[in-house]
Amino acid sequence: MTSPAKPLFSLADARCPGVFLVTSVGLVSLTVHKELRSGTRGKSVVKRLLFVFLALAALSTEAPAKELLNLENGVAIQGYDPVAFFADNRPVRGNAQFQSEYRGAKYYFASAEHKAAFDKEPAKYEPQFGGYCAYGASRGKTVPIRIETWEIVNGRLLLQYDLDVKSKFDKDPQGTLRKADENWPGLVEKYGK
Repeated sequence: MTSPAKPLFSLADARCPGVFLVTSVGLVSLTVHKELRSGTRGKSVVKRLLFVFLALAALSTEAPAKELLNLENGVAIQGYDPVAFFADNRPVRGNAQFQSEYRGAKYYFASAEHKAAFDKEPAKYEPQFGGYCAYGASRGKTVPIRIETWEIVNGRLLLQYDLDVKSKFDKDPQGTLRKADENWPGLVEKYGK
């Protein structure tokens, strides 16, 4: 008993553009080869090539991801060094002499060492929720922050609107953080650029 032939294209292939491209090109090449051997050229080859071209064009026109960042003149976290919150356990003003760009924001650092640490693992050090208030994000809002409200929860740099809001956040940090994580994609979609 022989096993059934594997289809040249399946819906699973459509989710992976690379597989779709290879499968589609292979399908068109096989079809063109068969038609050339049989001597039947015609509109069907052109239609298949047009289909592949349109499918590839549609797959390659993905919209860029939106970003939602709390910036002042393009600078994140009011010019404070994001690595210092972790390494020095306090906010330290950065210096424009040591700067990096990450996901559309400029970050300033107090030293070349801090800049190098950030450049190696920027996602580890960047403020969560685009540098907006974590408690505000848990309530579905983008709210500005004050640097003195910083804290690190689960290895993530969080900032709050003020010390009163920070105390509200700290009553249930895990639950509030979970709500902020759930709300953040909607806020980015609504307000992001």
